[in-house]
Amino acid sequence: MNLNQLLLYWHDIIFISLSAVAFIQLFYFLYFFRRLNAYESKPATIFENQPVSVIICARDESVNLSKNLTASLQQQYPATHEVIVVNDNSFDDSKYLLEEFQQNFKQLHVIELKQEAKLINGKKFPLSIGIKTAKYDIVLLTDADCVPASEQWIDKMQDVYDDTTEIVLGYGAYHKKNGLLNKLVRWETFHTALQYLSYSLAGFTYMGVGRNLSYKKSLFFKHKGFSAHNNVPSGDDDLFINMAATKHNTKISIDPATFTLSEPVNTWSQWMKQKNRHYTTSRYYKPVHKFFLGLYSFTHFLFFPLLVVSLIYFSWQWSLVVFGVRFMIQVLVYYPAMKKLDEKDLFPLFLFFDVWMFFYYLIFAFALLKKPKPAWN
Repeated sequence: MNLNQLLLYWHDIIFISLSAVAFIQLFYFLYFFRRLNAYESKPATIFENQPVSVIICARDESVNLSKNLTASLQQQYPATHEVIVVNDNSFDDSKYLLEEFQQNFKQLHVIELKQEAKLINGKKFPLSIGIKTAKYDIVLLTDADCVPASEQWIDKMQDVYDDTTEIVLGYGAYHKKNGLLNKLVRWETFHTALQYLSYSLAGFTYMGVGRNLSYKKSLFFKHKGFSAHNNVPSGDDDLFINMAATKHNTKISIDPATFTLSEPVNTWSQWMKQKNRHYTTSRYYKPVHKFFLGLYSFTHFLFFPLLVVSLIYFSWQWSLVVFGVRFMIQVLVYYPAMKKLDEKDLFPLFLFFDVWMFFYYLIFAFALLKKPKPAWN
């Protein structure tokens, strides 16, 4: 069949393409994403609580530290633990604020960095110093703008560890507020978490988020810290996990008591900057991870344009059948997942968010080609 003959059947080709794209999308929902719905936390196999070092890196974060640090310091954890704050070259009042905290909380240790690291941009150097200073093998990472959702955060995250576990992935959510931007930020956060948590359950861990992430100090040293990607300013969370995670050493925690909550951005430009910074690191993922993530995003991007063309030029009945099947599978996967991650208020708008993703991919596709900027805060 030559090109002219193919052009005669272009409307059929469009529908076949729509069906193929929908089939690939259904594969992701049924093979990967449904795993989060079926996941149930197992009772801890380590009956003795292990010592934990909580590490927070901060630069000019006095406002956030004053609001959020107390929640990390007042955790109900029966075993030994410490909270390390690495104050990285701050020019605000962080130093004096932390000195006040130290008078009331003996488990707080402060590291004052007064000089920028040469040839190591971003958060990696202060975080490395925090991990090296930590007294205990289990480290639990969060950010200055995050607050634990409960006083059992340390306890429940530590519960996940067993003899083979070296990494625990948590969920870093955002506070719920009014407005479309807040819902879009939370939808994107949920959608990303649905992917990295489900992929991990399939033995395919590719990232974690530094707002709520735990791993062993020994694992950090085994992989020589961040040396493999010190040239990349960001990626202290996802690139390290992408390198260090295996099928057998990683678990997830979706107990609501283990969530952290962050203050969402207030403007579109702030969100654009935040997401651009994240996507500049994904080019450094392992090739197999880039393939599966890229295939999902590409088919997600194509679905609605192909649907519109197929509705108009092929058969609206058959096109709606394809849409309906995909829609029902999404309902069966999204609602239980949103319920588990305490984002079920987003469910009534999920079709709107699904269409929005077409524009989202257009907006942020260029970030994959950008060179990462040196700043981390």
